[in-house]
Amino acid sequence: QVRLVESGGTLVRPGGFLRLSCAASGSIYRTEAMAWYRQAPGKQRELVAKVTYDGRTTYADSVKGRFAISRDNAKNTVHLEMNSLKPEDTAVYYCNVWAKAAMLSPYRDYWGQGTQVTVSS
Repeated sequence: QVRLVESGGTLVRPGGFLRLSCAASGSIYRTEAMAWYRQAPGKQRELVAKVTYDGRTTYADSVKGRFAISRDNAKNTVHLEMNSLKPEDTAVYYCNVWAKAAMLSPYRDYWGQGTQVTVSS
């Protein structure tokens, strides 16, 4: 079983900076895509940023130029650096990994428990 633990969420002022981290542990054979999603109150969960095993990245239009996703394949960790934060970035941020637990296991989605990011003055 793969377990994801997020950290870094907190209250920050508009224009501020935050760095979220997610560590995957447990039975992990290989992780493919690692991503961050977010869900604001009353809204659907949305993709924020994704990075593939070979480093290709995808960003939501709303965060392009402000957020940067990175991963460490050796440590099975993924980070999200968030700059110029806006009140509309307020949400619960979830780590997501597309991984397989063993060589013959199928790939599947794994989710963290979420970390709250609040941008407010």
